[in-house]
Amino acid sequence: MKSGRHAKILEIIAEYPVETQDEIISRLKDAGYKATQATISRDIKDLRLVKTLGSDGKYRYTSDTSRSADLRSNFEQLFSGSVISIDAAKNIVVIKTLSGMANAVCAAMDSTENSAIVGTIAGDDTIFVACRSDEDAGELTETLKQYNVKS
Repeated sequence: MKSGRHAKILEIIAEYPVETQDEIISRLKDAGYKATQATISRDIKDLRLVKTLGSDGKYRYTSDTSRSADLRSNFEQLFSGSVISIDAAKNIVVIKTLSGMANAVCAAMDSTENSAIVGTIAGDDTIFVACRSDEDAGELTETLKQYNVKS
């Protein structure tokens, strides 16, 4: 039931400029789904829906996945402009950044949702990335070095 409702919500926001949760509830009802405002609120969170400004100046729900290419591009740009070096020690990747940039780079890295990454910690100019295995850390290091980092 939930997965069907989720699929229908994604279909609705792709087809219509939906501005409110009430509109989602109404369109779901028209499609044969019964849901409360609390359920829709949880669904919006689960689906990572966001409100974006349309060309008509109105905010509407959109799928966060439609922004993944933008997030990746922003991450690559921030990473290549801020990172000084990358190295691995066992399953930990250590990333050195320009002073004050570690938190921004770390937040951008977290948004990529890389399954090899267990967690991250950022200071002022250093990021520790805990990976699932030594192999994952090595692969992540090599991948990150491709963003024009000289280390």
